[in-house]
Amino acid sequence: MGDTTRVLVVDDEPSITDFIALGLRHEGFDVRTAPDGRAGLRAVDEFKPHIMVLDLMMPRMDGWEMCRALSGDRSRGIIILSARDETTDRIQGLELGADDYLVKPFEFGELLARIRAVLRRRSPERSRVITAGDLRIDTGTREVRVGERALELSVREFDLLVYLAINADQVLPRQRILDEVWGYNFFGDENNVEVYIRYLRQKLGDTAHERIQTVRGVGYKLRSAPRVDAATA
Repeated sequence: MGDTTRVLVVDDEPSITDFIALGLRHEGFDVRTAPDGRAGLRAVDEFKPHIMVLDLMMPRMDGWEMCRALSGDRSRGIIILSARDETTDRIQGLELGADDYLVKPFEFGELLARIRAVLRRRSPERSRVITAGDLRIDTGTREVRVGERALELSVREFDLLVYLAINADQVLPRQRILDEVWGYNFFGDENNVEVYIRYLRQKLGDTAHERIQTVRGVGYKLRSAPRVDAATA
């Protein structure tokens, strides 16, 4: 997808790059990895990442040198991910243009939160915010909120909810949803749509099916202003 956020992970430890790449792809990001700064610079030119996760201690060209090489270009975010935890290292990294600094070992959830925070700060123009009532979807950071409550969605659940929200108050046939969200080359059947609608309803707390309505014999409709039960309001 053209709107997919591109993340470049530069680290000489395959176990770390594989771990980060797997997690970010699951969250819907487009990810490329590089084993050192030189390969990282080539990937910057080819891949044009929106944000980089960058190790410091690497062969051939380390993270310091890579930051210096990119110091004149502020078009992308940089998060340094390093085992070096001295305050002087943090200061130097930030002064070289990094947006954030995270020390190894790390929790993937924290790295993901920092990536999203940097994207919000540096690239607000990439984020398309879709609203439907109290539902708010940020396509840049892939964050979803219902009122003040944040939702954790899988890639497919997110894509389905975005499609429903873009077409709020329209009845969408199951086959059309399958084609647009799963793709025309998908060999499954319309039961996949029903399964994921059920997942979304559970996560949205839509037990009465007031937010995502079933239109019998046709498909589904997401209401932009679902009715709120006065007893629970």
